[in-house]
Amino acid sequence: MARKKAVKKLPPENLMPMESPIPARRFPLMKAALVVVIVGLSAIFMSNKGLLVAAMVNGRPIFRWQLNKAMASRFGAQTLDGMISQMLIDEEAKKAGITVAAADIAKKESDLVASLGGSVSLDDVLKYQGMTKTDFEDQLRLQLTVEKLLGKDITVTDADVNTYIASNQATLTATSEAGIRDEAKQAIFSEQINAKLQTWFSELKTKAKILRFL
Repeated sequence: MARKKAVKKLPPENLMPMESPIPARRFPLMKAALVVVIVGLSAIFMSNKGLLVAAMVNGRPIFRWQLNKAMASRFGAQTLDGMISQMLIDEEAKKAGITVAAADIAKKESDLVASLGGSVSLDDVLKYQGMTKTDFEDQLRLQLTVEKLLGKDITVTDADVNTYIASNQATLTATSEAGIRDEAKQAIFSEQINAKLQTWFSELKTKAKILRFL
């Protein structure tokens, strides 16, 4: 009769219990963490849903990328040209050490309001143009920057003012003699700026390195 081979028993202290890859007690913690993540993502989506969805029509979404694509195809080139122009002008102003103060913008705005003659408010004009006050002030800042860049060599004489008043008396809105002369001087100044602007800006764009991807 064959003898049974003795099995060597290890002492209890040498027996190592097998561990589960993920202990059972960790499951509740993992579930809780998952719930927190889901709730957090949901909160982010709800608070920033405008970043993904532009509108809902009878339960169907118009996604933000669809809106951006439509706007880019219709107005993208024009908007991009404006942004390029502003960047080039800002760079030239920085090189020349030219800045436009808030007081300059306020005065320009006040002059414009005065030129309306009180029959139309600035808010009405902005609403008609589809512009915000911020957009309007940005345009004034850009205009004043160009005037400072190109106007440093422009001189308007009294003879120029007299000639302009004689030829444009009906278009001037000021009521006092000083106001009329100041308005005429500003009009002459603007005309000379506009005469220089096209050539100056064309040269500016020619020298710049512009890459378009739109």
